[in-house]
Amino acid sequence: MQSPHSVQFFDQQFGRQVQAQDFALNPFEQLALPYLRGPVLDYGCGLGNLALVLARQGHVVEALDASPQAIAHLQHCATQEGLALHSRQVDLREHQPAGPYAGIACIGLLMFFDCPCAQRQLQRLVDALAPGGVLAVNVLVQGTTYMDMFGGEDHCLFAPGELAARLGGLELLAQQAHRFDAPGGTLKCFETVLARRAPGRA
Repeated sequence: MQSPHSVQFFDQQFGRQVQAQDFALNPFEQLALPYLRGPVLDYGCGLGNLALVLARQGHVVEALDASPQAIAHLQHCATQEGLALHSRQVDLREHQPAGPYAGIACIGLLMFFDCPCAQRQLQRLVDALAPGGVLAVNVLVQGTTYMDMFGGEDHCLFAPGELAARLGGLELLAQQAHRFDAPGGTLKCFETVLARRAPGRA
């Protein structure tokens, strides 16, 4: 399963967010939202804020995460609202998406895997993308000095520009870098890439 520390770290964070009713999309989800159409896979959905917005817009959504708290929250919301949103707790390090999906979001996940695993799962997401489909991926990159969420476990900080390079077979729609101050004078450095598979190209 996904590393115990990262699952516990985010389970606690998700609990605080639910208690505070904090369900706002983060900047990376806001960037991805206009590009995504169903059927959508939200891979590492967390609390599912993006998945819920997409489902409320009428898209069919599959949302996967390793956090039991996140999936319980999503299943409750989907049932209460009658949404076409199907959520499951899975081992995100090993899961092979079936596809094809018109939209795939993978926001803030791959850095919690060791690099060979992160690269393999990224390729599996690319392979699950339908012709004309859009993939939105966000990762921490080298330059990040805030490491508390990793707990000393395996992780992968992509080199700047590496993510886009690994999606070289897709049409690049957007690429953005963000730096945020973090506790203790540290930094979080992110890259977000949106890319499209050519129509008619499987």
